[in-house]
Amino acid sequence: MPTSVFGLNNPPSSEDTPNFTPPQASSQQSTSSTFNGGLEQYKCQPDSTSTPPKAPTEAQAARHQQPPLSSSRKRKSIKSTDGASPVKRSKRASSGYAPPSKYAHLVNKLTDSLAPNLICVFIGLNPGIRTATTGHAYNHPSNLFWKLLYKSKCTPRLCRAEEDGDMPKLYNLGLTNIVSRPTKDGSELSKAEMDAGVAELEAKVAMQRPESVAIVGKSIWESIWRVRHGTNIKKDQFRYGWQDDSERMGVVEAGEESWPGSRLFVATTTSGLAAGMRPHEKEEIWKELGDWVVERRTRRGNQGVPTND
Repeated sequence: MPTSVFGLNNPPSSEDTPNFTPPQASSQQSTSSTFNGGLEQYKCQPDSTSTPPKAPTEAQAARHQQPPLSSSRKRKSIKSTDGASPVKRSKRASSGYAPPSKYAHLVNKLTDSLAPNLICVFIGLNPGIRTATTGHAYNHPSNLFWKLLYKSKCTPRLCRAEEDGDMPKLYNLGLTNIVSRPTKDGSELSKAEMDAGVAELEAKVAMQRPESVAIVGKSIWESIWRVRHGTNIKKDQFRYGWQDDSERMGVVEAGEESWPGSRLFVATTTSGLAAGMRPHEKEEIWKELGDWVVERRTRRGNQGVPTND
């Protein structure tokens, strides 16, 4: 075999190797087809036993289109068990009227704390459950009566509900209610039974003859007004504080026993369920009454059994 001048073997020629056939270059087309053919073995072949995916239902499509609930909205909604849309929480409604039979099983131990010729008699709505069962007025922890009595200086110290029976002899103060039957709250009373209690109030006041009466709550005064005037009190007619002399309570007109009646003061409710006024607004109204009570107690000789002056 001939060698090159550099000592390397030259590539064989067809003349030197008669049986040698030089390889032919592959075209771009054959290369591409070969490559694509090689990929065929890696393609996923469909399973003849599988079924095509189902189209989403209308409910699923709508669920994907709805925006996600905000955190605040989630807190206000309740999950429905029947697949319905979430429902917003509502505030707890008031009790509404309850007939006397609802609390007929309770033994009402509360009694009036009254005596003749007191400086002031406080007229409440009716006893609550705790007050009725314990027999002590305004005995619920959330009731502000005893606190307002002290802050207004109607009493020189903070008294306890258990001292309600001693109010006449200690501070010339009395306690009674327009309705005697107990309920959970005032909304369980009807206007009719409140109106029916007005005549009994007038009789009690006429018998005991206190210098003044304090109505503990707007609804009580509305009932008294309704009975006296035959109509509901108008917004521009209502006011807290001292009322006109024509509105005195327990007036006795006949004979030698005639009496001009007790001055009438309308105070705010002391119930912890009522949130219509701020504490300092209530205290301001009660202070007007307290200032007068302190002045009258001083004139009577401070504390002790009341005497006529």
